[in-house]
Amino acid sequence: MSEVKEFVVLVDDQDNVLGTMEKMEAHKKGCLHRAISVLLFDPDHRILLQKRASTKYHWPNIWSNAVCSHPRENETYEAAARRRLPEELGIAADLDWKFSFIYQATDVVSALHEHELDHVFFGLIEDAPLNVNPAEVGEVKWIEKEVLEKAIADNPDHYSFWFKIILQEVKQRKLWPS
Repeated sequence: MSEVKEFVVLVDDQDNVLGTMEKMEAHKKGCLHRAISVLLFDPDHRILLQKRASTKYHWPNIWSNAVCSHPRENETYEAAARRRLPEELGIAADLDWKFSFIYQATDVVSALHEHELDHVFFGLIEDAPLNVNPAEVGEVKWIEKEVLEKAIADNPDHYSFWFKIILQEVKQRKLWPS
């Protein structure tokens, strides 16, 4: 059984669609494409982190936000975020769009490039049992804001490039739930 190739939606910096490209090719070439990130919080304002699976083709074993992925062709950002929650964590949640940003990063291990227009969504979950997909997620943990900030300051290379940008934006915009 052959693996189904996934495609990403290529865009310009104004989010105008330019076409599609096979996901691996887009990451090899560093082409700007659409992405989503989901931050999940619990009633105590802790954030859910996922450690990317060791089998991921780039940035394996790195801590990041609860869900990150790509919309498919003709799929909205919100629909992609809602699709990926059960695929990665086995849950559903109400999501609210908070902001978007563009970033670039290169994984020094795989030499693959991220160049994404990332739309960030927040969700609140209460006592939802997680059923993580081991092909996507190595482990998960809930963490308090102050503990996370210290962990990133002490070991910045343990956290995804995009997640650190997201956290800076959340702090600047005063978006952390209180």
